[in-house]
Amino acid sequence: MSVEMQLARIIISELTDNQVIYLKEVDGDRQFPIMIGIFEATNIQRRVKQEYIPPRPLTHDLVVAVAESLNAVIESIVISDLNEHTYYAHLNLRTSSGEVVEVDARPSDAIAVAVTYDPPLPIYVSEEVLESATGAASGGDVDETPDF
Repeated sequence: MSVEMQLARIIISELTDNQVIYLKEVDGDRQFPIMIGIFEATNIQRRVKQEYIPPRPLTHDLVVAVAESLNAVIESIVISDLNEHTYYAHLNLRTSSGEVVEVDARPSDAIAVAVTYDPPLPIYVSEEVLESATGAASGGDVDETPDF
């Protein structure tokens, strides 16, 4: 079973290589961080904060264009596994024949694809991952107000 989440916060620090995005449960209080790279964090933040149009297509733009050119629709993303502190995700694409195809992706790339759409695509996290992540996540609460 998967739980719908939303992007709650993006923390970018020029002092480290790892940036942090927080996902928060849509109909609950659970939340957790995912460490991502500076490039991915910056691009996610740009898409969320403003209608940023890059001078050339970025990787997540390419993914969306390929899906559209194949008459497929990206319906949602799912963070499906957590193994040795590494999250795994996939995109759910529906083909023109109605078949749902799962395409493996890094969570940061999947979230970048999700925020490319307006409104953003749904983000789901498997219950097992959410339980592991929220049990492993330390620190205080994340402000309910999005920080981007």
